[in-house]
Amino acid sequence: MSKIEAVLFDYGMVLSGPPDPTARAEMMRVLGVDETSFRDMYWKHRDAYDRGTLSGIAYWQKVADELHRPLSANSLNELLEADNALWTQPNQPMIEWAAALQRAGIKTGVLSNIGDAMEAGIRARFPWLEEFAHHTFSHRLGIAKPDLAIYQHAAEGLGVPANAVLFIDDREENIAAAREAGMTTVQYSTHERFVEQMQQLGLGNLLSPSPNLTA
Repeated sequence: MSKIEAVLFDYGMVLSGPPDPTARAEMMRVLGVDETSFRDMYWKHRDAYDRGTLSGIAYWQKVADELHRPLSANSLNELLEADNALWTQPNQPMIEWAAALQRAGIKTGVLSNIGDAMEAGIRARFPWLEEFAHHTFSHRLGIAKPDLAIYQHAAEGLGVPANAVLFIDDREENIAAAREAGMTTVQYSTHERFVEQMQQLGLGNLLSPSPNLTA
């Protein structure tokens, strides 16, 4: 394994926790639909939103149109706010670890499939995102995980070769693509399992980083 010079974090389900059910219920209320109808339509056009083909406004208008629901300006704002709330439950152990890496002088980055309104929402709620050395947000590039090009972009943004990057994501397809791009990977499920995997990879020293530490 190459020396780790930078740690690259997925946002959803890594830096943030599970979706907030209250926010999901609020979106269902605004649209006036049941859970199955909402879930299917929520994900139907999400990739286009993440890739920047649809803006946040256009995404929600398309969802409402296909559900045959009228969408007022107020309802649109409620949906945008609730969607941000859905994905802004902090995963505090990972946030604190990222901060510890930054204090130790280890480069950190964020690589996330995310739309324009969602990026604005998480930046507004989480000022600590600005402490990451580089952000790769899919909607800005028109590409998304698991496209190999987005991992290459992230490594270049961090200024290190891909084989010097540790990438953490919750989805197996994204992890597999990162490995193909040359990165060391850990698939995140629970924090306890994450710690175990780091130790198994011989990266336990990164869990309590000190200045000028690389693994």
